Amino acid sequence: MRLRLLSFRQAFFGVFPDAARRTDANYRMHSQNAYFALCDNPNVVDTTIKTRRPFIFAIFLIVAGVIGWIAAFDLTLEKIETLVDPSHTPSCDISPLVQCGANMSSAQGSVFGFPNPIIGVAAFMAPIFVGFAILAGARFAAWFWIAFNTGLLAGIVFVAWLISQSIFVLGTLCPYCMVVWSVMIPMFFYVTVFNLKEGHFGNSGASRRIFARVYPFTWILVLLGYLAIVVMAQLRLDAITTIILYS
Repeated sequence: MRLRLLSFRQAFFGVFPDAARRTDANYRMHSQNAYFALCDNPNVVDTTIKTRRPFIFAIFLIVAGVIGWIAAFDLTLEKIETLVDPSHTPSCDISPLVQCGANMSSAQGSVFGFPNPIIGVAAFMAPIFVGFAILAGARFAAWFWIAFNTGLLAGIVFVAWLISQSIFVLGTLCPYCMVVWSVMIPMFFYVTVFNLKEGHFGNSGASRRIFARVYPFTWILVLLGYLAIVVMAQLRLDAITTIILYS
């Protein structure tokens, strides 16, 4: 930068001798304007504008999305095989408590008139896409993050309802369903806190700094979500004792 300014000063004074009589303040102002004008040159790389990409966050979205997609896809296959052969026993039927057959055949398993796993097969493509896009250097507008977060909110509300139905109504713990639960909970919390940290909701700078400090401890919210499921399953189904007896 210093070499650029020196070269500019020599050229500037050589062409405009009267400029030598300008004050130092004016000279610095004109020099700064000339330097920033260089940034308009496509051949000049400005390394000061680079920002750090959320690499780990992107990897998390991809991994969580892939795990959720596989679980939803396997559950879809099990549903298809059951429709083709009503006597088929799903591979996820481990015990009277740990099974997915009861969940798939129930009304709760087809809330919108088709098997719920089809929703997961389609929806889990979203975090996979977002994660790879971030790794590729994509920058999304605030409205995109709000829409993404809204989708996750709808997903976690639906999952919470399915958890309550599975534990309190059907009295089962569906293995593939629990895999979906295990990825939806951290995705919702991490994306929400990430958006608050980045100010995508239009929140103030003070709140952004607060959530920037909260973000590394988001795992606590995830752990509380897991513990809530364990406590409900234990109180309602005596899950630990039942699983041990059938293991």
